[in-house]
Amino acid sequence: MTARTSDIDIGKAADVLRAGGLVALPTETVYGLGANAEDPTALARIFQVKGRPPTHPLIVHISGADHLDDWAEDVPAAARLLAEHFWPGPLTLVLRRGHRVPLEATGGLRTVAVRVPGHPVALTLLKTFGGGVAAPSANRFGSVSPTTADHVRAELGDGVDFVLDGGPCGVGVESTIVDVTGDVPSILRPGGATREDLEAVLGHPLAVPSTSRVRVPGQHPSHYAPRARVVLVEPENLVAEAEREQELGHQVGVFLPPSLADSPVKAHAQVTIPTSMGAYAHGLYGFLRELDQQGCDLIVAPLPAEEGLGLAIANRLRRAAGPRPSETRSR
Repeated sequence: MTARTSDIDIGKAADVLRAGGLVALPTETVYGLGANAEDPTALARIFQVKGRPPTHPLIVHISGADHLDDWAEDVPAAARLLAEHFWPGPLTLVLRRGHRVPLEATGGLRTVAVRVPGHPVALTLLKTFGGGVAAPSANRFGSVSPTTADHVRAELGDGVDFVLDGGPCGVGVESTIVDVTGDVPSILRPGGATREDLEAVLGHPLAVPSTSRVRVPGQHPSHYAPRARVVLVEPENLVAEAEREQELGHQVGVFLPPSLADSPVKAHAQVTIPTSMGAYAHGLYGFLRELDQQGCDLIVAPLPAEEGLGLAIANRLRRAAGPRPSETRSR
């Protein structure tokens, strides 16, 4: 529990879920927009409020690994091993759908994405509610994910029936999604559980395919995107590209690496990337929001080394820089 959240708040949130309402809940990764995972009508509201295509699966959050067999069938040994080591925490497992899970939660798939969040408020809510909560990020589809309760309120407003304020999210990027339905597990979305840590537990390398036979959250070409257009560059080209775009009339925001923190850049605004990848992941979405709020229409950023949490950060930046729907239609 946190100073912002009381037992009364938890009880109210659980009652809202039981009544078919939507609750924004804190997790260690980002804030989720939650509904009763067994209520198709409530699930439909999630898609409506977010503007999310109904074919995009949701993640079912449960209170502990001991409930896994209530939501999934034919759970393999690899899944139980990962759950033992990483739950509660930022790891989602894709499994064969159990009978409790309506197709509305899975985008019509025979698989289900399940995780146990590593946040005390979320866990208390799940135990009080007594069931599963399906929850994507609590934002408009494709936009920057929320890492504070204020982000949720600003973006979704009255679309949410109750907001649980658990403070800023600790990890700051979404969970790692691992498909364990095949012969060999693979990472479908890098996230808060690193590939290196997962491989150490499993004892073998994990592939991170660019495409997947299984639909999961976060695979849309444009995702996690601020209002400003994002341009990715090599670090050595960062200053020149930022200044070129500024001279062309853009209001440029810059993600400045620590090595260039003392370099003067002719740009509208800048944020300095933390040295620690953990701190970078924690602040990533806040940095994107900050540059939006400062009026930037273009953000120039380098990609980090794709190791540890850098793999997840690079994934989010590539999606943020992906073609927007209007750009895709115009081609």
